[in-house]
Amino acid sequence: MKLNRKSRYISKSKKFGYLPFLLPSFAGVLAFVIAPFCRVILYSVKTTATDEFCGLENYRTVFLNEAFLLAAKNTAKFDAVCLPLLIGLSLLLAVWLSKSRLIQKIKSAWLFPLAVPSATLVLVWKMLFEKNGIINAGLLKIGMEGPDWMGGSLSFYVLVISYIWKNLGYTVLLWLSGILSVPENIIEAAKVDGANERKSFLYIILPNLKSVFYMITVLSFLNSFQVFREAYLVAGAYPQESMYLLQHLFNNWFTNLSIDKMSAAAVILAVIFSAIVFLLQKLWDEGGK
Repeated sequence: MKLNRKSRYISKSKKFGYLPFLLPSFAGVLAFVIAPFCRVILYSVKTTATDEFCGLENYRTVFLNEAFLLAAKNTAKFDAVCLPLLIGLSLLLAVWLSKSRLIQKIKSAWLFPLAVPSATLVLVWKMLFEKNGIINAGLLKIGMEGPDWMGGSLSFYVLVISYIWKNLGYTVLLWLSGILSVPENIIEAAKVDGANERKSFLYIILPNLKSVFYMITVLSFLNSFQVFREAYLVAGAYPQESMYLLQHLFNNWFTNLSIDKMSAAAVILAVIFSAIVFLLQKLWDEGGK
């Protein structure tokens, strides 16, 4: 009887022993994430002016809003261009660095872009890409007239360059951590069996980077929304059309106190982002079976 009670106590402690450690974190998430988001959902079905229930009218207004459609299109295009470039380029650099003898000396240098303040980056950006900036001055010396980098469609690609430069080093280090964690004896065994470097990478190293690949994809996707700081400091709240992103739209709606539209758009984006993350998780899980 005593043994049964003791075993029950042990099983209960194993089941609920982690609760004291999780409760403070859960309380913080509940207070600062879940509760405010529930408030946003409530705002999304009310009018700002009269605080009356309006159903899905705010969602309809958002989907018919030209500024929202433009910002959503530009944001989707930005992610579609940036994510493959960043992930592919960083992987190539990580593979090259993993074979270098100077890896320990140059590894920390890749974090330099993250340490550069946004205001400093914007100043350099303006010096380079202004109409009378350094790049156009160099082109003028060789007899070519430089384009208006920030005033036309090229501003989108300037934004892409800024994002990749800012996040490349950090992503390279994440890839490196995964590559260097692959046991050396497995790679050596594959080489003994006749696998060359290409086959070792494709069939030994790459499958072991699945979890790192997933983490990098999600982080890169989330970090793509932080490029708004540089774009806002350079071009203000209403930049050139090709670099008008969702963050610009939210900023302008907040300034105009359009809380109902902003709340509805926030709920829409939360659903879309959650679906994308869960879809990526499902693809990764199925890929590992």
